[in-house]
Amino acid sequence: MRNNMFVAGMLVGATLSFNALAHSDGHGASSLQQAVNSDFRQDKNTSRDDFRHPLETLVFFDINPSDKVIELWPGGGWYAEILAPYLAVDGQYIAGNFDTQPIDEKKRAGYKAKSGKKFETWLQDNRQQLGKATTVTFDPPTHYALGDDASVDVVLTFRNLHNWAMKDQLEPVFESAYKVLKSGGTFGIVEHRAKAGMDAKTGYMDEAKVIALAEKVGFTLVAKSEINANDKDTKDYPKGVWTLPPRLALDDLDKEKYLAIGESDRMTLKFIKNSQ
Repeated sequence: MRNNMFVAGMLVGATLSFNALAHSDGHGASSLQQAVNSDFRQDKNTSRDDFRHPLETLVFFDINPSDKVIELWPGGGWYAEILAPYLAVDGQYIAGNFDTQPIDEKKRAGYKAKSGKKFETWLQDNRQQLGKATTVTFDPPTHYALGDDASVDVVLTFRNLHNWAMKDQLEPVFESAYKVLKSGGTFGIVEHRAKAGMDAKTGYMDEAKVIALAEKVGFTLVAKSEINANDKDTKDYPKGVWTLPPRLALDDLDKEKYLAIGESDRMTLKFIKNSQ
């Protein structure tokens, strides 16, 4: 029975993806294809499209222009450059951003606070293109709340799970996503995919364990995709996933080898919050 339900979920996911393509026409900046192809995006970001497949990924997650979407830890804004303009007219983009004013003075001068401030500045500098786009402080373990319960349509996270897993924060992060989503809302995950037995410190996560944790919190897996798979990724590098591009943690050592492999092999999972 479980296998039949999963196959049905895969078919539903495919149908929703085709519907998303139908929804993304004729809305100017709200067209997903236009947002992906827009000159608003930085060249250094568009150069990663062949590895990250943003159009196919967001279609798979069924992101519609009228949705209210939270992206957890957008970092330098790779997906924000697409999502925020796409949602600017009829929807809203919300970044689950780092704490920019932590109590600890050392943390105020640290990477996370600086990165968070840079992202907020980017939002303000591009207000015309980004509409009501805003941020909510999401910085475990001190800030988990993402907003009012059942208030958003979609929560997304790209390549972040290992950061929370290394600090035993992953389950409360999933719980926060569950609380803020409306009934039937989508929780979309893209993450570096581990071989069995690998530690999160490598940057890779066990797909089966990720699914099990999400289901424990209350989510239902409705579809999986191999959009972001990479069979060349052997996952046995000196500095974990960061050995691969775009980080290239070994600098010039075997650089061409790692460039030839490309970015990591990634799971792409779509969950929904069950109707209550």
